[in-house]
Amino acid sequence: MRRVVFNQKGGVGKSSIACNLAAVSASEGYRTLLIDLDAQANSTQYLTGLTGADIPMGIAEFFKNTLSSGLLTKKNAVDIYETPYDNLHVITATAELADLQPKLEAKHKINKLRKLLDDLDEDYDRIYIDTPPALNFYAVSALIAADRVLIPFDCDSFSRQALYGLLEEIQELKDDHNEDLSVEGIVVNQYQARASLPQQMLDALIAEGLPVLPVYLSSSVKMRESHEASMPLIHLDPRHKLTQQFVELHHLLDTD
Repeated sequence: MRRVVFNQKGGVGKSSIACNLAAVSASEGYRTLLIDLDAQANSTQYLTGLTGADIPMGIAEFFKNTLSSGLLTKKNAVDIYETPYDNLHVITATAELADLQPKLEAKHKINKLRKLLDDLDEDYDRIYIDTPPALNFYAVSALIAADRVLIPFDCDSFSRQALYGLLEEIQELKDDHNEDLSVEGIVVNQYQARASLPQQMLDALIAEGLPVLPVYLSSSVKMRESHEASMPLIHLDPRHKLTQQFVELHHLLDTD
């Protein structure tokens, strides 16, 4: 299974969702890999606790090598970082991804990530991909490489308008590049149950037939604490309400 978490809008919780679902997956015994494709490296820092020059080159090194090398084997294509958590590995991101992007686009390297994942499939039960908040080279590479896409949504009016365009772009990419890609659903994040506007907006989306998943992720300071501790919720506070929502979401997706 290869799941990409993507939305062109920033601040909707892509990294938090990708990392916490991956951590739940690993905690349940699945060999799990998270690939960070965002030059901001939020997922990398969250799961490893590393910052700045301490972060391994990871996926940037892989893409850099594709510009100058021929065929790469799985063993020498990319460094994989072992997190402190059993079964959970990360291919890290660094700021160099931003500099590499125009070179990769010029060389038409859009299918390299899919080929890497073809090699890594035998080593992992679950592969999660965190993406930048833009439909750029890295996001398109992820959507071509994945078989499932999860769309975070944070219940504001701008996010709603962007959602329609995003679904159209994913469908176009599916038609042109990856017929196996399926939209698993829209994940409601930072949900405030007592506020009326979010529920009204969700009711409208559901009435329009959009695939809103029935597990809503609550807004909670516990997520910020989790980021500061570089510890996914399943390890920081397994019994917390938000943690249990991630577990429920993982089980929902795992039955598809």
